[in-house]
Amino acid sequence: MDQYTRLLSKLYLALIPIIGVVVILSIPQRLGLSIVSQEVVTTILGLSVAAAFLKYPYGEKPGLLELALGFIALTAWMWSSFHYEEWIIGMADRTPDKWVPGIFAIALMMEALRKASGLPIAILIWVIILYAFFGQYLPGVFEAEPHSATKTILYNYADSNSIPGLVLRVVTTIVLAFIIFGRLMEVSGATKFFTDMAMGWMGHRRGGPAKVAVVASSIFGMVSGSTVGNIMSTGVVTIPLMKESGFRARYAAAIEAVASNGGQIAPPVMGTTAFLIAEFLEVSYGTVVIAAIVPAALYYLVLFLQVDAIAKKNGLHGIPKEDLPKLFAVMLSGWLFMIPLAVLLYFLFWLGFNPALSAIYAIAALFILMILKQRALPTRTEWGSFVFGSGENLLSIILIGGGAGLVIGILNSTGLGFQLALLLSSVGNLLLMLILTALVSIVLGMGMPTAAVYIVLSIVLAPAMSKMGVEPMAAHLFLFYFGLLSMLTPPVAVASYVAAGLAGSNMWATGMIGMQLAATAYLLPFLWVYNPALLFVGSLQASIYVIGSAIVAAFMLARAVLDIGGEAKIKGCIYFVAAFAVGGSTVWFGQISSLVLVATALGIIAELLFRSREPKVVEPV
Repeated sequence: MDQYTRLLSKLYLALIPIIGVVVILSIPQRLGLSIVSQEVVTTILGLSVAAAFLKYPYGEKPGLLELALGFIALTAWMWSSFHYEEWIIGMADRTPDKWVPGIFAIALMMEALRKASGLPIAILIWVIILYAFFGQYLPGVFEAEPHSATKTILYNYADSNSIPGLVLRVVTTIVLAFIIFGRLMEVSGATKFFTDMAMGWMGHRRGGPAKVAVVASSIFGMVSGSTVGNIMSTGVVTIPLMKESGFRARYAAAIEAVASNGGQIAPPVMGTTAFLIAEFLEVSYGTVVIAAIVPAALYYLVLFLQVDAIAKKNGLHGIPKEDLPKLFAVMLSGWLFMIPLAVLLYFLFWLGFNPALSAIYAIAALFILMILKQRALPTRTEWGSFVFGSGENLLSIILIGGGAGLVIGILNSTGLGFQLALLLSSVGNLLLMLILTALVSIVLGMGMPTAAVYIVLSIVLAPAMSKMGVEPMAAHLFLFYFGLLSMLTPPVAVASYVAAGLAGSNMWATGMIGMQLAATAYLLPFLWVYNPALLFVGSLQASIYVIGSAIVAAFMLARAVLDIGGEAKIKGCIYFVAAFAVGGSTVWFGQISSLVLVATALGIIAELLFRSREPKVVEPV
């Protein structure tokens, strides 16, 4: 039995990326087969549900129960795939052969989602499911459009506006391709190359290991699309090095968590959520990247400045050069790993190919480089690690995509999405609405992957922000950032807690320090809502004014955060007020104003005058 379940599990996991790649390359169409996207996504979803039951059994090992549940789920979703074109024509004909499999398909998908992604997200979606059936009995704005049970089941089971819809299509194409690319980076040794490169470049400098974490995590994070995966890949190297160089465990963990979390906002290859933003806004991926450049740069600038200030204050030196990889030697031995990234960027931005196909070309380039570097074809073990590992990495995100599609379907069919947007927009005050939206984003995001958080938030909250006059790109990036910050914000700071586990530090203390280090990310979204020029929306002149004031404010904010958390609290508060005044000058005086230049100049003078004064922290790091 054990051998059979292992083989079946590997088969399910292998088919997930294989089918995805075959579809991305349009091989069925080249063979003259007519296949719609919904038929593909439901097949992949069924395989993912079946694989999840075997990977996360109820007991120590998967048995007949897991096999049976997986088989029923796969059959139910394949039933929808096989009949999709026929059903979509006669959706009004709700016979038992349609909705009965739908019950099994949705229920088992939700159970697999609970197993793979945790209880919080499962509870949230189950609450929404219950609302779909009983919301018509609620009073006031929460009263749902009445629908029969069979209509609700069939709509969410088979309609392209629900589970087999946009989200799952993006996940099984674009996200799938980039997760495969990230997995191959790990298997090929590219991840080690980027870490060694960061070590050779930054390791010997003041607070070197922490700066290595900032650089390496940002590079790998933008490809992996997973904060936790990033921490587990780079943090196992950087956290021990930071502790050895003098950083306390809580600081080492917090720096790695913040650096890894920021990888998803770092152009040119942002995390998977960026592709979802492009799809929701119906803009090119390049448009999202351009909008995200300045906020990401400011995020890492402030983090880098704080790390340097902490190291300077506490006399923390870097690693001796003789103990570090030689940068030239690292570049000489691994420069080939830069080629796949160049290929990706070339096809994505220069030729304008779709992101999924661009990632496939980058994967092909990396495969060729592996063969040239090893002077041999990948071994059976290497192939297995790559294929099965890709399938494992895709499991949770595919199930989340299915759950998110279900949420979209219910919000649309019941009218709840519109009612919530109307309720939030009725607040009247934009700042208050933004604060409430930020809090809701953080609360909903606790324990949930970033992509899932963004999907739910964009459906529920983005319309309300649009009604208040917020520019669409600014609204979606606002939700993206605060959904991302839920990974760092206690009490459920997943990124901080994972890093704390590696460092052996207090989880709560790590989370609080992480919030301090990520202070920029908590403030910037408010600025670009009022000043979309920060995202290069509008005139170039306005962007220059806003970006200039924001950079000066970033330097002052880095000092403010450290001083407020240290002994010089009064000085820190003064710096914070100054940073707020300079950064918000384009709000007070207009995007293009001589007063903005005056405020920025005064900020620069103040920074230069106090440059010699060292920030103080609560205790030696």
